[in-house]
Amino acid sequence: MVRLINDKNLDIFANTAYSLMRLQEIFTHIVEYNNPNLAPCIYAMWHKNQFLVHGIEDKAHLSIQISNSIDGEIIARAVEKWGFKVVRGSAARKGAIESTMQMITRLKEGECVGIMIDGPHGPLHKVKNGVIKLAQKTGAPIVPVHWYSPQKTFISLPSWDKMKTPLGHCNILNIYGEPIYIKPDSSDEEIESARNNIQKQLFDMEENAPELYKEAVKNKLWEKKKNL
Repeated sequence: MVRLINDKNLDIFANTAYSLMRLQEIFTHIVEYNNPNLAPCIYAMWHKNQFLVHGIEDKAHLSIQISNSIDGEIIARAVEKWGFKVVRGSAARKGAIESTMQMITRLKEGECVGIMIDGPHGPLHKVKNGVIKLAQKTGAPIVPVHWYSPQKTFISLPSWDKMKTPLGHCNILNIYGEPIYIKPDSSDEEIESARNNIQKQLFDMEENAPELYKEAVKNKLWEKKKNL
């Protein structure tokens, strides 16, 4: 059976994906709440919220982890054209080690990375070890991030994680948590406490998001951003 996507037409699919991203960008309006603006740092998000990196302004110094699959190749080429840096990896041990080493290097160079902490295949809302190891080895803080909009144009895709994305005109709030530092010599108890802290902050941000969004509307944050 001939695979629809292959090496010969990857660029066609990547260019199409990039064009769709840029088109949606015209209608996507993201403002931030509580961004500590730290560099380097590790932006930690649930897999369903991975598109929130669109709201991080310094794309040129942000690396995003993307799988080594052929579908991942399309996404990687598209987001690189969009201005982000990319780290390729996989769930396999060799691929995971290679991507981890790349992210460690970039963090030590003062750049930021974005990591989906329950990806790429779940379990849903379980903080995996990768983000913990990155923080331990580099000293970079983990900054939990969540995004939210009550608008009907902020939809969930029919994927395992119900991935969120804008479709059409959409005002979105990126919400940042408090930085979490993990010492290289942290005990098992301290590591588990940090893991629970990441999870709790993400859940708390999701719960508080509607009220924070109302506050952002009241303060006319989207209007202010347009006038900058």
